[in-house]
Amino acid sequence: MTAINLLPHREWARKKRREQFYLHVVLAALAGVLLAAVVYAAFEARIAVQEGRNQLLQREIAKLDAQIKEITTLQDELEALKARQGAVESLQADRNVPVHVLNELVLRLPDGVILRTIKQEGSTIAITGVAQSQERVSELLRNFSGSSTWLRQPQLIEIAAAMMNFNPGGQRRVFNFSLRVVLGKAEAG
Repeated sequence: MTAINLLPHREWARKKRREQFYLHVVLAALAGVLLAAVVYAAFEARIAVQEGRNQLLQREIAKLDAQIKEITTLQDELEALKARQGAVESLQADRNVPVHVLNELVLRLPDGVILRTIKQEGSTIAITGVAQSQERVSELLRNFSGSSTWLRQPQLIEIAAAMMNFNPGGQRRVFNFSLRVVLGKAEAG
């Protein structure tokens, strides 16, 4: 005899396929959620590592900023010390200038000329004096302009004839003069 299956096998197969489909959907969703959780955790770990690196860099940058500030302070102090050293060296170099100027005046002063005042104002020196003749004043100017290493660019301001009273010799005609010279530095100072 022939066996006839009267049970609703198609509905059971459909139901079984539907259950398998739902099971696969749930498993896929769980796998997706699990995969997303793993990716999220991996990214969170990488972010935490990078934040640790960033914090380390921030601490090192703060240390370097402090060192840069200290270096800037030291550079300012160094510049101030260099300025002081320059001032001291300038004073040291200018310490002997009056001696050189007076020595130069003695060497360049012709006979018959008497100096009354010597006054330095900055880099110029004002000189007043008395000469026996105008030629002596001209000779003094030539001596300064020609070969003087400390007194340069003489400029005659005024020359005037006057009578001077000498005790044993009576009165004599002299020439009062005033001139300016520029203070120079000798090359072999």
